[in-house]
This record gives sequence, structure tokens and C-alpha cells, in this order.
Amino acid sequence: MTAYMLRPIGRVESALKDRASAPRQPDEGAPDAWLIFDDQYVPALDGLSPGADMLLLTWLDRADRDTLTVHPRGDAARPITGVFATRAPDRPNPIGLHIVHILAKTGPRVHVRNLEAIDGTPILDVKPLLTPDR
Repeated sequence: MTAYMLRPIGRVESALKDRASAPRQPDEGAPDAWLIFDDQYVPALDGLSPGADMLLLTWLDRADRDTLTVHPRGDAARPITGVFATRAPDRPNPIGLHIVHILAKTGPRVHVRNLEAIDGTPILDVKPLLTPDR
């Protein structure tokens, strides 16, 4: 198989400092956070505005890439399930997918609502969340 190289374009700045303190989903108490983009990518932020919803792709750099099956939500009462059928962070390519709501943008910093990513998590990309009427 071919290997691909990804380059982070920034990082998450969050009050969440470790996996144990991170909620499993954004609606389970995820705090507001900042997306800090490398200066060279500031022009790519043109058009992002407060009030917009975005898809944020992150690299879950503290994930175990050898995990193939899990008990969903870490609940041993649930049957073992393949990670591709879950949102478990531990997986062969630990890409995080988050829907974020932009609160503010200042230079290379974008303030977002309800992000469950841990402080320092690398940012891979951000894309507009398209709705059927767009």
C-alpha cells in the first residue's frame, strides 16, 4: 500500500488537557476552544466568519493505531465492535471529525464552540458544512 504524508496546518488550544477529561461527544460538555493556524495558512481563513458551521479534521495524535475492535463508548456491557463502525479515537488512521460553530476569528485564531479535542491536537483541515440548500 502507498503511504501518504499529512502536514498539520495548526493546533487546537483547549482547556481539555488529557483524554480522561475529554467528553466522548461535543454535546456531552465539550468546552469552547481555539483553532490556532500556522501563519502561512492565514490567507486560507478568508471567508470564515462567526456564525458559520464547519467540519474540522484533526489528527488524534494520542490514539492507539493498533486498535481494531472496541467496546463502544468504553462500556464492557456492549459487544466488541470493529472501530470502523464506531467513533472511537483509537483506530488505524486516527482522523478526528468535528462539527464546530465559529464564534470569532482574529488573525490565525478561530474561536469555536463545543470542541471535544484535547489541547495540542493537530489540525489537518477545515471545510464548510454544506446543507442541502447550499
